Amino acid sequence: MSEPGSTAVEEDRPARPLWVRWTALIVFVIVLGTAFVLLGRWQLARLDERRGHNEHTIANEQAPVRPYTEVFTHPIGEDDQWQRVEAVGTFDADHQFVVRFRNGTDPNGAEAKGYEVVTPLRTDAGWVLVDRGFVAVPTGEPLPTAAPAPPSGQVRVIGHVRRNEEGSGGAVQPSDGQVRLINSPALAKALPYPVPDGYIGAITVDPPQEGGLTPVRLPELSDGPHFWYAVQWFMFTAIGVAGIVVFIRGDLRERKARAARAR
Repeated sequence: MSEPGSTAVEEDRPARPLWVRWTALIVFVIVLGTAFVLLGRWQLARLDERRGHNEHTIANEQAPVRPYTEVFTHPIGEDDQWQRVEAVGTFDADHQFVVRFRNGTDPNGAEAKGYEVVTPLRTDAGWVLVDRGFVAVPTGEPLPTAAPAPPSGQVRVIGHVRRNEEGSGGAVQPSDGQVRLINSPALAKALPYPVPDGYIGAITVDPPQEGGLTPVRLPELSDGPHFWYAVQWFMFTAIGVAGIVVFIRGDLRERKARAARAR
């Protein structure tokens, strides 16, 4: 129990300097709000970047098919990706690579886990690496030690231009014909002939392939979550500003109530 007269003593105490609390709160919200606004603007910048990338991908994919020799004349970069090219030649079945731990679609169009197959193609202009496609592996089954054989004889490949995948040495260096990422300079070390930078991701192979291979799909071309992430950061900023108003109004109501009790 409180001592007699304690309430009166509390009411007689001078009001706390509310401006100190308000200033601290306002500074805190300004700092936090600035960070939230910057994060929101960063998400909007990423949205613009993604839309530009999507437009570039669509433009490249819809452009006329070109001979691969017109594109594979320099290190393949992001701007080169998803152009459609044509290459005619014969596959080297003795130097294939199984690319482990990939995601794709099975022949029925369902999402699946499995592997991809990279096979060098010999053309009149030289060699080029071709990702022949994705092979689904049922859950619980191990990856095969050997890739499905390519079509024999001359083939016509139409596919997308792809840049090298980057990673640690262990991911790009092949071991026993298997590899984690597709990187032409690293794979070239296991081949008896040179290959150009980058590779072709097959869309069609004529005559058709066997072994359940499906083309590697295009990247997702949606806007992604960036717009709504930006909205969330801006909402957090608005909530912080509204919180200042609520906090100050609460302090003012408390001061008025204390003054009324002191009369």
